[in-house]
Amino acid sequence: MAAKAVGLPCPDYRRMHEGFKDAYTDMAKRYPCFGHAAKMPNIDWWRSCVKDSFIRAGYEYDDGTFEKVFKRIYSSFGSSAPYSVFLDAQPFLRWARQKGLIVGIVSNAEYRYQDVILPALGLNQGLEWDFGVFSGIVGVEKPDPRIYQIALEKAGNITPSEALHIGDSMRKDYLPARSVGMHALLLDRFKTSDAETWRKSGAVVLPDLVAAQEWLTKEEDTAAMQQN
Repeated sequence: MAAKAVGLPCPDYRRMHEGFKDAYTDMAKRYPCFGHAAKMPNIDWWRSCVKDSFIRAGYEYDDGTFEKVFKRIYSSFGSSAPYSVFLDAQPFLRWARQKGLIVGIVSNAEYRYQDVILPALGLNQGLEWDFGVFSGIVGVEKPDPRIYQIALEKAGNITPSEALHIGDSMRKDYLPARSVGMHALLLDRFKTSDAETWRKSGAVVLPDLVAAQEWLTKEEDTAAMQQN
């Protein structure tokens, strides 16, 4: 769409999709956490990634033309336009905070998620969440367990046993969270083939955040009965 907007032929979707996956993986290896350690400006990280994506897909533009295309892409992905929020997300987050829980977001994402994208999607700090741990800001990314330790500190130096992490990846979410002593559960929104393996390993696997709310309510009721 960005290429078409500046008068270029529309690039092939499949080639661009594959080109981007390879370019992103390469950039993430060379400059992890969106260039945090290298002190690379966020826009420069993405400029290199996007340019490499086009080249890998077989499209090379002169610098002036590429810059016009890139600015449209960078601006679009710094807004709410390319994203959508699961319908159960906002109600669940607000319910959790109303219950007195401290809600944090742990994400392999750059600073714009915290400052621009999440608020534009209606997920606001102070209403839906209390703190965020974003890899592009802290310089650590999932599945490194340190990102979960940072989350515990930001939650008020709570103990791991007081925390629950909800994610959708065994490797990036469940295992590292459990490795630092946190409780964890997995969401299987899209009925992945791995879900049964997750369950057999002992993980709690739920279809969505509505089910997670019901599960947490039952856990709370069970704990209250045991105390009595």
